Amino acid sequence: MEKDFRAEIGALVQDRKQAYTAMSDRIWGFAEPRFQEYDSSRLQQEYLKARGFSIRADLAGEETAFIAEYGSGKPVLAFLGEFDALSSLEQEADSTERRPVPGKTNGHGCGHHLLGTAAVAAADALKTYMESHGLLGTIRYYGCPAEENAGGKAYLVRDGFFNDCDAAITWHPSTTNKTMMADKYLSNFRVFFTFHGISSHAAGAPELGRSALDAVEIMDIGVNYMREHMIDEARVHGAITNPGGIAPNVIPSEAQILYAIRAPKVTQVKKLYERMCDIARGAALITGTTVDIKQVAAYSNVIENDTLEDIMYENMRHFVPIGYTEEELAYARRFQEVITELDKEGLKDLISILSGRDKEKKRQMEESPMLDFVLERHVSFGGGGSTDVGDVSWVVPTGKVDINCYAAGTALHSWQAVAQGKAPAAHKGMLTAAKIMACTGAELLEKPELLERIKEDWLEKLDGETYPDPLPKDVKPEIW
Repeated sequence: MEKDFRAEIGALVQDRKQAYTAMSDRIWGFAEPRFQEYDSSRLQQEYLKARGFSIRADLAGEETAFIAEYGSGKPVLAFLGEFDALSSLEQEADSTERRPVPGKTNGHGCGHHLLGTAAVAAADALKTYMESHGLLGTIRYYGCPAEENAGGKAYLVRDGFFNDCDAAITWHPSTTNKTMMADKYLSNFRVFFTFHGISSHAAGAPELGRSALDAVEIMDIGVNYMREHMIDEARVHGAITNPGGIAPNVIPSEAQILYAIRAPKVTQVKKLYERMCDIARGAALITGTTVDIKQVAAYSNVIENDTLEDIMYENMRHFVPIGYTEEELAYARRFQEVITELDKEGLKDLISILSGRDKEKKRQMEESPMLDFVLERHVSFGGGGSTDVGDVSWVVPTGKVDINCYAAGTALHSWQAVAQGKAPAAHKGMLTAAKIMACTGAELLEKPELLERIKEDWLEKLDGETYPDPLPKDVKPEIW
């Protein structure tokens, strides 16, 4: 491999930046929620088909899932993309005030419009590089629906669409530049508990009723007591999705609560889930109701890969600092003024962690609205979220980086993140991620010995364990 391969691939991405920027902006505008990303998926499919990729669509019961493929034989490299938006985050671009877009109900508060587009760009650039240098192998872009709340990749994993891959490469928009190992991802189940009782008049004949809402409330009390007796890293959060009506004088015959159950390992989540099922049955027994239990999503914990992330880290160091204009920095400062007070406190804590005892470094970070540097590999902070990238990492060695796309302190899943989603800094982060991923792919294609080391690392981390397949066999992708 020639020393300037990064410059060559970087130039390929830059040459097509207008196409990629336009794609991400259009997907930002579509703002389609989980399993409904029809326009977003179609746009990416049409682009990659025009660029010479073959397309397989409507996969694993997910209408918007697809694979775009180029090349043949081994190795097989997977680039993971997403394009789903979040509900209730509709927001005008560039506005530092909360301004919902009329007629919209969703917004890209997690940057998946950038995420998927950068992975498209990486596969596109690497294809051109392979053609120019006569490289053999197969590259794939995986259009993955429903990362938010439904874990769309788990269905693709369960149905074997990653079984022949040698490595998977992905990224996520962030406010820092780091590898996946700096994060702490949790395994996660999403489960509906639906209670069925008997309706009656709450004043005239309360003895004839059996309240499903009482069962929901008693279950939630039981779960609250359970929290004292679970590991510190575990998390359980619930939302009553159906209270059984709004009339206090009618005993509700049906009520429902949805829980997210998280812990560092899938096995730990399964145990919490089993305990919560017992709590639900107890609540039903107490109230004279019945309960239906339905698991609708599962996210596995991430199997980290030091070797692959070392490669991505070195490529990241080549393309970061990203470099921002004074206008872009001024834009970021305006958004720092409108983030919440809690987010401002969180930013202070982050800066303290990253700067350590270096007062000058701390001052520089406090004065800059964009954290334009690479975090050291040993630094770890935050965590508690979940990703279906974890499911992929159980069946194929997986590497991931986070790249800065937002003003420091911006919370993902917020209207402030949505508002910044079409800004030049967001586009720069997206293009930087594409270069890092494409360069990583080029190294793996040209140095087969790296893939051997990556596989050895992966097998060592698995330590004999196999994919836990946390989705029940009868669960299918659905909108809920």
